[in-house]
Amino acid sequence: MTTISVMGATGRTGGSIAQRLLARDVHVRALARSDERLRPIAAQGAEALAGDAAHAAYLTRAFRGADAVYALMPHDPAEPGYLRQQQRQGEAMADALRASGVRRVVMLSSIGADQPAGTGVVQSLYEQEQRLRAIDGLNVLFLRPGAFFDTYHAALPVIRSAGILADALAPDQAGPLVATRDIAAVAAEVLLAHDWQGIVVRELCGPRDMTSREVARILRARLGLPDLQYVQVPYDEMTQTLVEAGMAPDAAALIVEMARGMNEGRIRSTQLRDERTTLPTSFEEFSHELAEAFGRD
Repeated sequence: MTTISVMGATGRTGGSIAQRLLARDVHVRALARSDERLRPIAAQGAEALAGDAAHAAYLTRAFRGADAVYALMPHDPAEPGYLRQQQRQGEAMADALRASGVRRVVMLSSIGADQPAGTGVVQSLYEQEQRLRAIDGLNVLFLRPGAFFDTYHAALPVIRSAGILADALAPDQAGPLVATRDIAAVAAEVLLAHDWQGIVVRELCGPRDMTSREVARILRARLGLPDLQYVQVPYDEMTQTLVEAGMAPDAAALIVEMARGMNEGRIRSTQLRDERTTLPTSFEEFSHELAEAFGRD
């Protein structure tokens, strides 16, 4: 039986991937920090292994004997020292891949991970891509999605309280957005496939690039809020807002630097759209999920 280790198995992409693989009769090793949060996927038949992704010994045990690994970089934006935290996890992952003998990895990266600096939180993914590229004999498929549709769930409380959609992005700066369920569908398929070798990069985008102004227009109609507008927040003010919401100051600064990187063109697609990079779910479709969540708040 095929065995696949799935990091972040309680998260948006990892959880969906684990379920998709279980439906294909794959032996899934579900990795996450919490035993409690792993119980539902374990009840579905996965082998649950809880541990700290910054510990190479834990990851080595979780990867050993697997036919493939779905890898990602867990993060807690409320914990100070974001880049150091990511470095520790990245080094532990690379050490574990060498020690375990795994030869096939699908890693969740990001558009913008081709740039070494000026990309905020994406910088750590550039650094991790370099670590994995340096491992002899490792076949790695880097999935580089655009921004997640799902992140707009976090905007709903502000929409409700202030009647605006607010961020540091320029209102007419178009960029790729994508549904995490589409990313999971692609990842599950390529984890089972053996039709790629070496180092492969594949960007993942929704049906079209979108601006924040366009997102606000769609949400205005879907949420029944005729006065909803997008407001661009100055970088310093946005950083302070994120800190007040509970984010560590360094993580908040990196999130805002990522927005600046998008505005200034450092974070951008590098691959032409085709059937491999363009995924089906539109923001109009996804907005139904946001409307349901908004109605429950």
